[in-house]
Amino acid sequence: MTEATELAARAGDRDPRVGLRAVAALRRLLEQLEAVQVRSARTQGWSWQEIAHELGVSRQAVHKKHGGN
Repeated sequence: MTEATELAARAGDRDPRVGLRAVAALRRLLEQLEAVQVRSARTQGWSWQEIAHELGVSRQAVHKKHGGN
């Protein structure tokens, strides 16, 4: 099992402490993955608007979040 798969399984745990910790870890992993993909898209010449469209957010939101990277 991958880390993400294990975390997803733990997120459904009946013990809220276990589940919430897994949710927090998944959130951190997701943020890291998003940053990697945004950097990749920008390196390949994508506009902030194109990235925002794929993420389902506004251009301003994605630029504010990732523009300094």
